[in-house]
Amino acid sequence: MTLREYDDAADGTALYKDRGHNLMYAVLGLAGESGEVADKLKKIIREISYDPKQPFTPEDRKALLAEVGDVLWYVSACAHELGSTLDEVAQMNIEKLASRKARGVLHGSGDNR
Repeated sequence: MTLREYDDAADGTALYKDRGHNLMYAVLGLAGESGEVADKLKKIIREISYDPKQPFTPEDRKALLAEVGDVLWYVSACAHELGSTLDEVAQMNIEKLASRKARGVLHGSGDNR
C-alpha cells in the first residue's frame, strides 16, 4: 500500500465532526494514540524482563503495530486538516532530514537546525 492509497482509505473512515475544519480533533487524537503506543510498551516492559536486544513476542509486536497504525491514521487526519497528504508530509520530512545530514546537524536540538 502506498501513502496515497492509505490516505484515500483512511479518508473514508474519517467521520469526525467538522472534518476539514477541525485540526484540534486530529492533533489531540494523535497525542492520545501516541500515548497509547508508549503505554502499551510500558505494559510489555512491566510484564517481562525487557531486553532491548531481544525481539518482542508476535503478540506484543502485533499489539504495538496496531497502536502505531492508529497514530498513522491521525497523522493522515492532521495532514488532511492542513490541506496536505501523507506523501507531502513524508517528502518534506525527508528533505528536512537530508538538509540536516548535509549540514552535519542531525544530532542536537531545536526545530530549525
